[in-house]
Amino acid sequence: MSFELAEKRLSADILNFSASTSSSTKGETLLDTARNILAMKVDCFVLRHSTPGTPHLLAKELPVSIINAGDGAHEHPTQALLDLYTIREKKGKIEGLRIAIVGDIAHSRVARSNIWGMSKLGAKVRVCGPPTLIPPLIEKMGVEVFYSLEDALTGVDIVMMLRIQKERQNKGFLPSNSEYIDFFSLNEEKLNLARPDVLVMHPGPVNRGIELPARIADGEKSIILDQVTNGVAVRMAVLYLLLAK
Repeated sequence: MSFELAEKRLSADILNFSASTSSSTKGETLLDTARNILAMKVDCFVLRHSTPGTPHLLAKELPVSIINAGDGAHEHPTQALLDLYTIREKKGKIEGLRIAIVGDIAHSRVARSNIWGMSKLGAKVRVCGPPTLIPPLIEKMGVEVFYSLEDALTGVDIVMMLRIQKERQNKGFLPSNSEYIDFFSLNEEKLNLARPDVLVMHPGPVNRGIELPARIADGEKSIILDQVTNGVAVRMAVLYLLLAK
């Protein structure tokens, strides 16, 4: 929805395409499908795909701009851009901020893109979640790893909560939702361990009552709706920079 609105605000002509209603269900390869669409003289593909690396594949094969709108559990670059913009808008800087990303890190493309972007701009990033939802060797991305939410939140400037992405899990990673809530759900007592001016973020969709309660999601420290608003502007900027002639 955010990308489509961004495109319309730039007066672009839009062709919405879903693999479930395309010739791919009849055996056509993704690359052939993309080439057929390209033959209709499109200028850009905004691609969301369940297979990691798909946008990179098309970018190597097609002579038009490919925007990655999320590829599996790999990357979500424009979400990271809008998150970085929102932090800069609210805090005035990114360098030196302490940022905690909490939840299902292993299956989150948002976490990967944000870790890369935040670290690149000088933030000190820490991740927190159950051991089963923390990827092996993630420390190599330059983050600190915590398995205690209280420890992870101590002294941070930004808290980004992530949902449990059950649609990308092929086995049980948690004993139960209630146990996850006991240890990793955000509440006021835990949030008070952060800096007094801490801000709460979430890339959405929010599972209220699991990663955080409604009173925090809708509270004065939440900038979740600011992320949504900024998402349209940031995606407009990406489209303009790639396509303006």
